[in-house]
Amino acid sequence: MNPIQKKQLKAQAHSLNPVVMLGQAGLTPAVLKEIDLALQAHELIKVKLKAERLERQSYADDICRATGAELVQSIGQVAVLFRKNPIQKTPPPAPKTRPRGLKPAGDGIKYTRPK
Repeated sequence: MNPIQKKQLKAQAHSLNPVVMLGQAGLTPAVLKEIDLALQAHELIKVKLKAERLERQSYADDICRATGAELVQSIGQVAVLFRKNPIQKTPPPAPKTRPRGLKPAGDGIKYTRPK
């Protein structure tokens, strides 16, 4: 991942909330499974790591190794992870909108300016 892509992912992750929190039990198979599911659903996630500094870095590395994700950034107790989803989701169709200031004329296809 190049620096430009990382910068874009950091900007996207700014508004996200952590979806998985790692607590006293540490990195369990259940936590890894939950992180994997979150990465499948969202591609970009935040994980809150409640541990000492060295343990947090170790946990982040272990998570990346186990899930195939990349560490985008780590600030304090929050790590941002990204993994490209191999199954491309098709975007939903754009909503049908009418031009501003125009009202449907009878049949709903042609538009007229309001008088």
